[in-house]
Amino acid sequence: MVEQAETWSDNWAWALPIIVLTVLVHAFGLVLIHDRVVLRLTRRLSARRSSTIFAAVVGATVLLVTVLHGAEAAAWAAAYVALGALGDAHSALLFSLNAMTSYGHDELHLERHWRLMGALEALNGVILFGLTTAALFSVLQSNWPSRPREGHDGNP
Repeated sequence: MVEQAETWSDNWAWALPIIVLTVLVHAFGLVLIHDRVVLRLTRRLSARRSSTIFAAVVGATVLLVTVLHGAEAAAWAAAYVALGALGDAHSALLFSLNAMTSYGHDELHLERHWRLMGALEALNGVILFGLTTAALFSVLQSNWPSRPREGHDGNP
């Protein structure tokens, strides 16, 4: 029983800082995506039809948020390799993406000592995807084709 308690405390000790780090990186990344991409594309394309703006902004946002999620999964994968929980970077990244999306993988398993980390990464994925969903909702809401945008009253 003592061994299991040590195992769990090791898992929490490694997972909590990674969760905090990835959430901070994600929040910062979402702000950068909004300020550097969404606002710039919206301004640059404002003379075009609103459906063009909508498609460009949503497409760019989804692409960049996907890269952001991939980088965060890579941080978890690096931890798994460093801890010896998985043998190679390829397997670790595949496991991490599967854990983060709660998809799971029937052939990849963490070493017994580190299995709680997989569940904690899934918890982290829920938090990150919740933040992403909120950000995408905001982008959709502010760029919806039928909705007049701020500062555009439709008058010449």
